[in-house]
Amino acid sequence: MKKIILIASLMLAFTGLSFSQTAPKKKEAAKKEVAAKKTATGPTKKDGTADMRFKANKEAAKAKPVHVKKDGTADKRFKENKEKKKD
Repeated sequence: MKKIILIASLMLAFTGLSFSQTAPKKKEAAKKEVAAKKTATGPTKKDGTADMRFKANKEAAKAKPVHVKKDGTADKRFKENKEKKKD
């Protein structure tokens, strides 16, 4: 009886270890897509990105934030990167 319990517990332990070895999925593509959607000030395409045929979107693309994080998005701790509140 002890051998059966020991074998069953070892099988459960090895099963748990095999699930822990999978690599986490990267979310970089999602972050870039969200950042692209936020920069659109004028008309957008169906996927939500800025339509570069319009002047308003071209000007927004030229104005890059001065302070950026490692992933390339604007660092909101600085005044020039914060969005203005609509009162």
